Amino acid sequence: MRYRIAFAAGAALGYVLGTRAGRERYEQLAKYARQVSHNPAVRNVTETATQQGRVAAGKAVHVVSVKVGDRLPDSVSRRVRAFAGNDRGDDFGSGSGTV
Repeated sequence: MRYRIAFAAGAALGYVLGTRAGRERYEQLAKYARQVSHNPAVRNVTETATQQGRVAAGKAVHVVSVKVGDRLPDSVSRRVRAFAGNDRGDDFGSGSGTV
């Protein structure tokens, strides 16, 4: 019960402080976030991390497929293989939803 009360108090305090900051502060933060995301250095780091994640995912697919073998349903296997081979540059989970 103590944790619920602490959570409710924290949520209420966050709401009050958030509403006091108002729309203007929100716009300032959003503008700063856009500037950071469009910075070439940040974009390069993001692209590098994405590529390293895909390489790691490919290795993980191989390890799992060796250990699990044919026990995965075909639909899951196709999705995993499609994701591991995704070189389109889009974000994880995006696309048409079909493989």
